[in-house]
Amino acid sequence: MWKLIVGFVIFAAVSLFVIMKGGDKLDLSGEKHGGESATHAPEPAKAGSEPK
Repeated sequence: MWKLIVGFVIFAAVSLFVIMKGGDKLDLSGEKHGGESATHAPEPAKAGSEPK
């Protein structure tokens, strides 16, 4: 039982260290859906480069 408690305390300490070290650069909001996420749309074809 004591191993579980020690493991939790170590996990909590590491988590807090990472959060404090990241500061305001951490984004904990999860997946992004919408305009701010990167889109993978193909580039438009240039004029004169139509396939024959």
